[in-house]
Amino acid sequence: MTGLLAGVRAELLRLRRWPAVWVLIGVWFALDLAFVYVFNYTAYRTGNGSAVADAVPRTQLLANLMPGAVPVAAVQGTPLFGGAILMILGALTVGSGFGWGTWKTVLTQGPGRGTAFGGTLVVLALTVVGLVLATFALDLGVASVLAVVEHQPVAFPSIAELARGWGTGSLVLGMWAAAGVLIGVLTRSPAIAVGLGLVWALVVENLLRGVSSLISGLAVVTDHLPGTAAGSLVGALGENPGESTPGVQTILAGGTAIGFLLGYLVLFATVGLALMRRRDLQ
Repeated sequence: MTGLLAGVRAELLRLRRWPAVWVLIGVWFALDLAFVYVFNYTAYRTGNGSAVADAVPRTQLLANLMPGAVPVAAVQGTPLFGGAILMILGALTVGSGFGWGTWKTVLTQGPGRGTAFGGTLVVLALTVVGLVLATFALDLGVASVLAVVEHQPVAFPSIAELARGWGTGSLVLGMWAAAGVLIGVLTRSPAIAVGLGLVWALVVENLLRGVSSLISGLAVVTDHLPGTAAGSLVGALGENPGESTPGVQTILAGGTAIGFLLGYLVLFATVGLALMRRRDLQ
């Protein structure tokens, strides 16, 4: 336990002082603000002159910008954009240690491989939890300002709704971060790991879902991929999830999606740990 806590402190220090981490976090916040508030508020203010306003009534656009919609709105980007960012973070966190030689140094002078790798996983989990909490706080602040500007009541969501949204976002982003960790261990190269992660999250799954209607039996596989499970869990949050929201699905029921996401998270972390304990670091 002492070795694990030491590893957690070391990883927290490393990630806190690593500019790449803050760049990724900044990109996520920028995407969240842009797609949840800036574009929708612009569509609301410009009336029926935009494609978004034509597809969604102005009253619904305004309702989606209010504090009560934050538990759903804050996690709409997690299956695709947020997932890609957290996969990059996981891949960089683990893969960079091979390129820089830090893994070899730590594992030859410090605790065992399982303890050191466990510290990295704990720090990534804390990062995911903190990132989702910060996203909710940011969105609640922005939504409250918009409510005041538009002379709407500032009605905050219930604790249960916030907890459900936070749990959804944490599970989805945690699963993608674990996937990035596994890719980083497999490739032992941050550049290759990032590239493979982005190709899978943004291209491969979408292509497989696109051709599933042409190949008999392929839908059984595509309906249970990590991205499908993540999108289905987010889709289960909203009463009428928008089909235009990238990555959001309604293929799996909420409970089924949770089961698959937990399974993928445990699988990715376990396989990554097993490979880390057995592979040569030279």
